[in-house]
Amino acid sequence: QVQLVESGGGLVEPGGSLTLSCAASGFAFSNFDIRWYRQAPGKEREWLGIISGTGTIINIGLSVKGRFTISRDNGKNTAYLQMNSLKPEDTGVYYCYVRVGIDYRGQGTQVTVSS
Repeated sequence: QVQLVESGGGLVEPGGSLTLSCAASGFAFSNFDIRWYRQAPGKEREWLGIISGTGTIINIGLSVKGRFTISRDNGKNTAYLQMNSLKPEDTGVYYCYVRVGIDYRGQGTQVTVSS
């Protein structure tokens, strides 16, 4: 079955960096786009970006453009969200999604940006 597992979250100071991973299984990873979202307490889910199956097309949401980037390693069935210059408002639970007929997501990983 389709499975996504996010990892790499944690507590980081403002201005710091984190790289989140999204390990995938149960489908032909390189054939599918991967999307990243986040959910902050009391706020709607926010789209962060998407990477195509081949990794050649990447779109990043305007709210994080210039600070976040997405990549993937199809040999490892893993996608990544590199986050730089983190701000307190980046705090939230981060999810990766894949649409294999329907949307699947992982359990999420918590990112807290605080001094």
